Amino acid sequence: MGKYFVKRLLIAVPVLLGITIIDYALMSLAGSPLDMVQGARVSQQALAEKSASLGLDQPVVVQYLTWLGQILTGNMGTSIKSHEAVTAMIASHLGPTLLLMGVSLLLSILLAVPAGIYSATHQYRKGDYTIVGLSFLGTSIPSFFLALVLIYFFSVKFSILPSSGMTTLGAGGGVADVLQHMILPVIVLVVSMTGTNLRYIRSAVLEILQQDYLRTARAKGIGHFKVINKHALRNALVPVITVFGMQIPALFGGAIIVEQVFSWPGLGLMTMNAILSRDYPVIMGVSLVSALVVLLGNLLTDLLYAAADPSIQYR
Repeated sequence: MGKYFVKRLLIAVPVLLGITIIDYALMSLAGSPLDMVQGARVSQQALAEKSASLGLDQPVVVQYLTWLGQILTGNMGTSIKSHEAVTAMIASHLGPTLLLMGVSLLLSILLAVPAGIYSATHQYRKGDYTIVGLSFLGTSIPSFFLALVLIYFFSVKFSILPSSGMTTLGAGGGVADVLQHMILPVIVLVVSMTGTNLRYIRSAVLEILQQDYLRTARAKGIGHFKVINKHALRNALVPVITVFGMQIPALFGGAIIVEQVFSWPGLGLMTMNAILSRDYPVIMGVSLVSALVVLLGNLLTDLLYAAADPSIQYR
């Protein structure tokens, strides 16, 4: 397994490099960040001097290589808009995003796994139809629309839950306050993820239930609970692990929208502000961190395969 781990890390290096090249090329096509400050009060000479100080007067290839050289030394650059170090900005916003994503993923697992098993073991019954119908509904509802609906009912109409931020101003920011602010954004993320995960888990369990060894186990009189939870579930874990590994990139994408709507102080909100102001160093820093998290998530998923199925051999 050690050789496999090292091999995967070495493969991740060119993949990560390719991601940064594509991201930088796409940003260069969006135009210069100085276009946002052009106006009658700003002279062309001042813009030229600012462009030279930021290195924006250089070819795109030179700009990218300069940025890559800074990354190799641990420096992600400085924000064009706020003049803060990008590393410090990401560090201050990464925690809230990981908290939101971690809680949402955990709750999604706790809901999707038992619901998917129940739906598969009660195929073509009322419970199965109800669960499948709810999963399609959860997947179909756009995240921003569900967020606005929840804000209207729970914050505007009934004033039960806060609609924005991570803590209440002047309240000290205790655990209970943070949890209260997390409820609505977590619901939005969990609804979307659970709907998708549930159908995958249901399909995986249904496929396992058709295997001959489970029919033999039933014929031996082992009992329904042991057949499902000891034999079927363990063998269905590999596709289930794959599904949850695929949710990591989806979580990052969904978190950007959810954090923007709920003003959650995470990477999503910071990324949207950076995109609107064409703050290239911040965008590239977030892209790099996101790519690292996704690659590490995929690697962790591969390693979990061996824990779920000892017959899997890494080469």
